[in-house]
Amino acid sequence: MTGGWGGSLGVPADDGVPLHVELTGDPQAPITVVLTHGFTASLEEWAAQLPALRGRARLVLWDHRGHGRSGWTRLTRATIDQTGRDLGAVLDATVPSGPVVLAGHSMGGMSVMALARQRPELFGPRVVGVLLLATSAGGLVRTGLVGRWVRLLRRLRLLTLWLAALQLVAPALERRRRRGSAAGRRFTRRYLFGRDDADPARVRQVQELLERTPYPVTMAFYSTFVDHDEEAALEVLRRVPVTVVAASHDRLTPARHARRMADLLGSGTELVVVPGAGHAVNLTRPAVVNAAFVALLDRVGPAGRAAG
Repeated sequence: MTGGWGGSLGVPADDGVPLHVELTGDPQAPITVVLTHGFTASLEEWAAQLPALRGRARLVLWDHRGHGRSGWTRLTRATIDQTGRDLGAVLDATVPSGPVVLAGHSMGGMSVMALARQRPELFGPRVVGVLLLATSAGGLVRTGLVGRWVRLLRRLRLLTLWLAALQLVAPALERRRRRGSAAGRRFTRRYLFGRDDADPARVRQVQELLERTPYPVTMAFYSTFVDHDEEAALEVLRRVPVTVVAASHDRLTPARHARRMADLLGSGTELVVVPGAGHAVNLTRPAVVNAAFVALLDRVGPAGRAAG
């Protein structure tokens, strides 16, 4: 990127969809951190990390397609494979040179893994570190009630029809949607929070953030999680220092997924499991997540430590 650092810009994806990007942090820092948010959230979910990172790095935050202030697309483009390419477009446009650390929460972490599979040549020479937060390399629907439902639909050869039906009814559901409801709060409390991190004000904050994403976007992305499998990409990530952060009571991406990733990534990986926390761990336990982040910047070498 040429010119000054800071402010907002639009970056076109490979299919022309405009992606909203914000630049902040120390413009003179020798390293850049690219922050990729989770499913149905937006770049605002990283607010609790910014104070710890602004003085250490140049920061790039962006909204997934259909999320936040980014544009939308055909439903067939709502895939992890596409969000990996979108991340690559953001990286190319904002950080054409110099060392980079990639961080992804939930679907954001999956997007980082997709980019590693698509463009392995970036990892080592350009991407010098990765933080994977409350995410999974695959197998999210193999167990539990959802797993049994998906297996049944597959046996009946109805899975594709069911996913298409969700997308078909989504516009009608969106027109009748009531944001800020007590039922929505209960759902947020159960699935985004853990055993002892559910402060009522924080639950409302997360509910409000997630409910900004329209149902048609939400339903369109569901199918990509059914077949999500990026374990092959972990071999690429082994080239650089990786920190995997999990929450002990995460119901969406359980901690066992983080432990499996850490095992496959090997000895160059730091695993941090936050007790009592849920999926929104970066918002509810920022001190722990920020400490893990800063430690990763220290591990990547002089570039990450220069402003520390």
